[in-house]
Amino acid sequence: MSRIFGFVIGAIWLLFALSALSSSVSGWSEGHSDLGFWWGVIGVLLLIACGVAIVGTLRYSYQGPRKPEPG
Repeated sequence: MSRIFGFVIGAIWLLFALSALSSSVSGWSEGHSDLGFWWGVIGVLLLIACGVAIVGTLRYSYQGPRKPEPG
């Protein structure tokens, strides 16, 4: 169940990154190179965070005793 939270956070950050990169493309196409550049930087940083969240969730392995299943 806890792995779901990592994937959800990664998916949310992916949506934020795609939105930022979309704003970057809009800025570049309208001649606002400063907005295009900085939204691109933000988008790339969010993509890195997304990748770390998803890869970290995949690599995480619980060490220690587990609770018994109810029932």
